[in-house]
Amino acid sequence: MPVIDDRLHPEVRAVLAAIEAEGGPPLESMTPSDARQAAIEGLKPVSGEEEPVARVENLRIPGPAGEIPIRVFTPVGAGPFPALVYFHGGGWVLCDLDTHDKVCRAIARAGSAVVVAVDYRLAPEHKFPAAVDDAHAATRWVAANADRLAIDPRRIAVGGDSAGGNLAAVMALRSRDLALQVLVYPVTNLASFDTGSYREFAEGYYLSKSEMEWFRHCYLGRVEDGLSPDASPLLAEDLRGVAPALVITAECDVLRDEGEAYAERLRSAGVPVTCTRYAGMIHPFFSMSGAIGDGRRAIQQVAEAIRRAGRS
Repeated sequence: MPVIDDRLHPEVRAVLAAIEAEGGPPLESMTPSDARQAAIEGLKPVSGEEEPVARVENLRIPGPAGEIPIRVFTPVGAGPFPALVYFHGGGWVLCDLDTHDKVCRAIARAGSAVVVAVDYRLAPEHKFPAAVDDAHAATRWVAANADRLAIDPRRIAVGGDSAGGNLAAVMALRSRDLALQVLVYPVTNLASFDTGSYREFAEGYYLSKSEMEWFRHCYLGRVEDGLSPDASPLLAEDLRGVAPALVITAECDVLRDEGEAYAERLRSAGVPVTCTRYAGMIHPFFSMSGAIGDGRRAIQQVAEAIRRAGRS
């Protein structure tokens, strides 16, 4: 049952009521295949309009375990453009290039940026660190092919939502010459789910604590893998010198506190940080711009940050 909470935005309450009326088994009770199909169907009616861009190209690039599918969104105009290498959310288990196509189009159009969406390998078929390795290979490939993609190599950002935000944070730790990291309600600590937001929003606010436990079980091969900075960037010893960060959190989200804790750690390490908490929002409002106005506003915030990133 969705909770009754006056903090929730009316648009969010409407989305939660529609999900409740739709019914369906808990995510963590499904097979990964069934959960993926449910995620695709669930996002369709709320994901917004398909915004036009100049060109969309599907490519396959070399990866550590075979080819990695990517989708390149090129805006109208003459390059070189800023770029965003984008990693989709879905707990490392769900979603793909299609579920986040509209988000990537919107960012490319509003930000006048090339957006490269990465279809990294999913768990549980491919355990940690498969997604990290694919994300790293794709980030390096984009940098090496900047001319081909009409990208300014000095203005390459990484970004993603939820699990994708986790991968983006890890890429910023690995590649400290990036222009920006965009972390939308990122997972930053898989070693512990004991924060105030986990306790307060454990059930009834779309993403539950039990679902996060299921995602973690699917993603990690061993419990101790959660202690690795490649899984939990909040546990990294040294954050100095990483790319400036835009961190977006949702007020009513189990991941809120760890995202904001990561923003504070970055700030303490001397990294320029903008951290915005969207009041009354849930996970994953960023992907629900067709039903939630703050989803559109957050996409615009991301686009503006990409336009500014790396300018001398």
